[in-house]
Amino acid sequence: MKQVRYLIVTASVGSGHEKAAAAVANGIRRQCRDAEINIVDFMSMKTSLVNAFMKSCYLNMLHFVPNLYEFMYQFTAGRKKGGLIKWLMASVIVYSMKGLINKYKPDIIVCTHPFPADAISHLSERRRKKFVSCAVITDYSVHQMWVCHHMDKYFVAIDSMKDQLIEAGIREDIIHVTGIPVDVEFIRPHDRAESRKELGLKSDIPVVMMMGGGLGLGGMDVAMGELEKIDRILQLLIITGKNNDLKKRVETFALQSHHEITVVGYTDKVPLMMAAADLLITKPGALTLTEAMSVGLPMVLHEPIPGPETDNARYMSEGGMAVWLHSGDSLSKIVGGLLNEPETLKAMRSKTIENKSSDAAYAIAGYMECDVE
Repeated sequence: MKQVRYLIVTASVGSGHEKAAAAVANGIRRQCRDAEINIVDFMSMKTSLVNAFMKSCYLNMLHFVPNLYEFMYQFTAGRKKGGLIKWLMASVIVYSMKGLINKYKPDIIVCTHPFPADAISHLSERRRKKFVSCAVITDYSVHQMWVCHHMDKYFVAIDSMKDQLIEAGIREDIIHVTGIPVDVEFIRPHDRAESRKELGLKSDIPVVMMMGGGLGLGGMDVAMGELEKIDRILQLLIITGKNNDLKKRVETFALQSHHEITVVGYTDKVPLMMAAADLLITKPGALTLTEAMSVGLPMVLHEPIPGPETDNARYMSEGGMAVWLHSGDSLSKIVGGLLNEPETLKAMRSKTIENKSSDAAYAIAGYMECDVE
């Protein structure tokens, strides 16, 4: 029986795609201990200078001209225009994928970002027959960039995404509704009182968690200023990710705040912190939202990246799991109001638990062959 070689291809644009890749790898290991698994960042300089340049352009666009990003997202959403852009991009990045295939010789390729998935779709049929190709969509809607007609398997978060793919021409039998894969620590049961005790938090003061994504993006400074308007003392758990400048600013702010603030950078204690919290304030990145759902944590969503994060925010707010903060809304009034309405928070918590996936990573691994003849 042959040892199966898995190649999981992700992209370092925010932490979501990478976290999903790591979760899938863990799901595979739990089912196939002898599997050979390689995780590759498709947008790194090691993989391709061209891909790394595209990543730089993407991050700069988000930072300096987010309206342009929204225009590009909407422009490529249609099948005709999106198909043309996809073809142009794939013509360039397909060479990177060929190099990865020659290097790792995989039996199964899993993509957690649309660029490598589209590159696979544009390979020759002869080359594609050498492996099984899988796409794990890490959002709560399907953009045209994810529509690749030569993938072997699709894994999506919710039923409506399956319907979107079918409408786009993807065969129904290859689409599996599994949820978005998260680390197994988010799936394990957590007791809120014990989690607070382990983190050294007080049991009688509300705990509000704040995140800006893996890159520390988001209006954290403005949000902290807004929370100062809430008279009652809060325990704030603020995660700044890899943004060291933001971490220093938060630490300085904490010295004069009337709230009790704990600030951390990149950390592996997010599951424990989410389990301890009453409310999460965050940008609506799909992985963060899925992690919060997994521990039953209500959310307040702010400053979505135009496009996919807007779709994520809409899904969460319409489902009763989150409050979406729009322009002109007062963060202090919304957070203060929720904390003063325990029944509302309880209802939101129930909705997150109702809509969460049990163990998407393990389910995805189960749909893929552990052994190849």
